[in-house]
Amino acid sequence: MEHYALASQVYGGGLIFARLGSFFVAMPGVGESTVPANIRVAFAFIVTIALYPALAGNLPAEPSDVWAMTVQVAAEILIGLALGTLLRMFTQSLAVAGEVISLQTTLSFAQTTNPLQAQPTASVTTFLTLVGLTAIFATDLHQLFIAGIVHSYEMFPPGRGVPMAALNAAAVRLMGETFSLGVQLSAPVLIFSLVFNIAAGLVARVMPQFQIFFIATPLTVLLGLAVFAMSLGGMGMVWIERYRAFAGQWI
Repeated sequence: MEHYALASQVYGGGLIFARLGSFFVAMPGVGESTVPANIRVAFAFIVTIALYPALAGNLPAEPSDVWAMTVQVAAEILIGLALGTLLRMFTQSLAVAGEVISLQTTLSFAQTTNPLQAQPTASVTTFLTLVGLTAIFATDLHQLFIAGIVHSYEMFPPGRGVPMAALNAAAVRLMGETFSLGVQLSAPVLIFSLVFNIAAGLVARVMPQFQIFFIATPLTVLLGLAVFAMSLGGMGMVWIERYRAFAGQWI
């Protein structure tokens, strides 16, 4: 390689590739199991070449022994995986919202193969996760992810280890925000279900002979899906804005 690049440049490019490659493995969209591994590797390699001039100033010198080199490369891989996993954890807020909506509309039994997960999920959950993934690329939010991984070289400079305390605190906080946001996104259907069930209970109390649940079950599905369809646009806008704010805050 001495005819094309210095040893320090090759090692620096390898460190960048280690962080970017592991980041793209966990990043939503690019890191899905349906994306071939060679495509992800090629994408990471191209982005590494493009970003090397901008990141070269933050790279450490090549170590003098194999053990130090292994430690630095492993640290870069862990940082990339952690940042990509944080971004993927936020997408689970849609899964939480989908499961809550499925429970309230009695559609939890309707399972569909989810291409973004390794197991079938409720149809509403599968639909919401696909809508969220489409919205990420339709709104160019993935560009913010790439800009964030570049900014991570200022927050977590290479050669200084893995900031486990900061990453653990971010993961714990994000887990709570994920469940909170998921319930907030499903709030329209939750409110409808509460009002409808109270009304059905009152009717059953007033007219015990009337088979209210025979009528209420199909109405729950139809009206619940209608409320879900009317609130889908607002859910998507709120989720994208919260995702954008999260990526700008942590990444």
